[in-house]
Amino acid sequence: MSAPRNATLIPISDAKKGLASSVERHLRDYFAAHENGLPSAGLYDRVLQEIERPLLSITLAECDGNQLRAAELLGLNRNTLRKKMRELGLESGRARKPARLYAVHDADD
Repeated sequence: MSAPRNATLIPISDAKKGLASSVERHLRDYFAAHENGLPSAGLYDRVLQEIERPLLSITLAECDGNQLRAAELLGLNRNTLRKKMRELGLESGRARKPARLYAVHDADD
């Protein structure tokens, strides 16, 4: 299968590492950017807010805006999803799907 023209290609080795590895890399970069200091207090809430918005918006887009399907996929009650959407200012209409990420397959895989 070939990737669409507008798809972002990622090495299969990165795709196999998973979300935790990606988050860890970004958090290490975030701390490193503060050089000898630490980030300001409230880091936990900031990280959750940074992750929650794209998690909900991409899930909704992949579910073609169907909130019930998105809530089921996320493991949330639909009303909880709607509340979080309001809090984050996310649209409640049908969203367009963003370009999917396609992994580059190594010949050895």
